[in-house]
Amino acid sequence: MSAGRLIVWRHGRTEWNLQDRVQGQADIPLDEVGLAQARAAAARLASLAPARLFSSDLQRAAATAGELAALTGLKVEYDEALREIDVDDWAGLTMAELAAMHPDAHARIRSGESQRRGSNGETVEEVAARFAPALQRAIDAADSSETVVVATHGLAARVGICLFLGIPEAHWPAFGGISNCNWVSLLPGRSGQWRIEEWNAGSLPEPVMSDDPQK
Repeated sequence: MSAGRLIVWRHGRTEWNLQDRVQGQADIPLDEVGLAQARAAAARLASLAPARLFSSDLQRAAATAGELAALTGLKVEYDEALREIDVDDWAGLTMAELAAMHPDAHARIRSGESQRRGSNGETVEEVAARFAPALQRAIDAADSSETVVVATHGLAARVGICLFLGIPEAHWPAFGGISNCNWVSLLPGRSGQWRIEEWNAGSLPEPVMSDDPQK
């Protein structure tokens, strides 16, 4: 079995997002704006009639998924592999504080170099390596006519999707971040390779009417 569409959905806003704090796997809840974002996005995604709903077990993603579950009656299926990158003792630092306390590490991150987060956290390569198989498990749980939604986190989604699609690591920085409660829509291609339908989307996919044979 393999799903007909995969929606990888970032959670709504948290207070730490607003304060530009590094969250990692700190279990920060949605703020009032984030909850409203989740409700609005869930109403749009519900129209796709998803058949399965997976989520990170961190509460900001779980609460986002819960809004869609409430509209569709789906059970939320939790997978720890969908968590955000582990930043260890960097959690709670603002980006400015991180740059001041760990300037070399911050510079490597900004330049796209591999850098372990925190004293004993993860690299983006390690995140992608655990996240991509979770996407495969999600699509394997549905058939070719069904939509699967995965509620998760921004960095993990970005690099995990890239690895899942077979995009070389050197090109991962070309894919921009995912806004709170926006999503990436993926479709199976004709050769069995999945492809991007929409990236950082907040509206429902529109049919592609063009001369492009990949439509």
